Amino acid sequence: MKIVIAGAGEVGSHLAKLLSIEEQDITLIDEDSNRLAVLDANFNLMTVNGDPTSFAVLREAKVDNCDMFIGVMPYETANIVSCSIAKQLGAQLTVARIDSYDYMKPENFCHVKQMGVDKVIYPEYLAAREIITSLEYSWMRSRYELHEGQIILAGIPLPEDAPIAGMQLKDFASSNHYFHVSAIRRNHETIIPGGLDRLLPGDVLYFTTTSDHVNDLKALTGLTERKIRRVMIMGGGKLAMRLTNLAEGKFRFKILENDLNECNKLSRRCPADVEIINGDARDVETLLDSGISEMDAFVTLTPSSESNILTCLTARELTDAKIVAEVENIQFIDQAEALNIDLVINKKLLASSAIFQLLLDADSSTAKCLALADAEVAEMEVREGSKVTHAPVKDLRLSRDMTLGGLIRDGKGMLIGGNTQILPGDHVLVFCLNGALRQVERLFN
Repeated sequence: MKIVIAGAGEVGSHLAKLLSIEEQDITLIDEDSNRLAVLDANFNLMTVNGDPTSFAVLREAKVDNCDMFIGVMPYETANIVSCSIAKQLGAQLTVARIDSYDYMKPENFCHVKQMGVDKVIYPEYLAAREIITSLEYSWMRSRYELHEGQIILAGIPLPEDAPIAGMQLKDFASSNHYFHVSAIRRNHETIIPGGLDRLLPGDVLYFTTTSDHVNDLKALTGLTERKIRRVMIMGGGKLAMRLTNLAEGKFRFKILENDLNECNKLSRRCPADVEIINGDARDVETLLDSGISEMDAFVTLTPSSESNILTCLTARELTDAKIVAEVENIQFIDQAEALNIDLVINKKLLASSAIFQLLLDADSSTAKCLALADAEVAEMEVREGSKVTHAPVKDLRLSRDMTLGGLIRDGKGMLIGGNTQILPGDHVLVFCLNGALRQVERLFN
């Protein structure tokens, strides 16, 4: 697949690296020649130095025969313009990163579509949705749904005293027929487990199950659910505004922001019931005076990953609330998870996952992104004649880098076992490590 990416910033560079690992035909455009030189030297991709909103530059990048054009520059107007030009020059599918929810509204997106933008990616929206899901299901690390929850992939940390701690996967599978352990996150690495692997305390287990059995996971893992109602947020940027608006009254928010001008903006753009405090949440006294001990969740959303992580550590000493941190430096994610932070949000990974879903040609309108640093989860619709339908799953010789967790057939969710015969029209949940995208495409196309 030929993919042209406009913008070699953090999102574009991360996406280009991932897709080059997947052996896709990548061309990266940017005006910063030094940034391009580093990527060109270390990854299997082509680079074009120039303005991605220029007809000449886009022609040089050969967008006329590309399968996907992705605009991920810092400014949404530049992304929309570049997508519009690329579409007119012949790009098959165009995707623009945006900074405003306004473009996603149905009454507005129809006009954006007419301009030549097929899909929009709004990282703050994806991050807000991820946080809300985490607050609604407080005992899970993450949750991914197919078809309104018919199939659920739940990421759950395994405590020391969990009933299944220490159990071999083959023994777990023989006694728990309503669950499939699709992956294990252990020591900063995601693995697709085999029957001899053990479920160890401290692992994050990714269980696939059906909607009527998801609550049984609490007994298996020894976890209890805590109802979250009161949420304190550190940082009043775009993500905080999108989070409070998207939550639609599900939680009582209190935002701590140390910039008075930003506080004034928040008061105009957040729902009326959101309490806004002008103060620095990095200060212990401010946290105590603002009532952190009464909170059910504490969320840090400032632009500084370091401040977010350190403030979460302070908050952990002051409350037993659920702790969530936005960590935009990908190299800090593993350290943050190891520091007892319940959920780490990274907008680059979320945006990349959303684009991966588009690359796999699946219906991304309802699918939720599950973003890991070294793995992807996707929903695949099975086509007539695809290789995955040729034999039962046990005879497909699947790569060790992927697993098929569950499927939707005729509107009903079911788990996938070795004897499962996948049929055209099924929607299948695929968990794959980075580098396995091409193998997934071969199976389903």
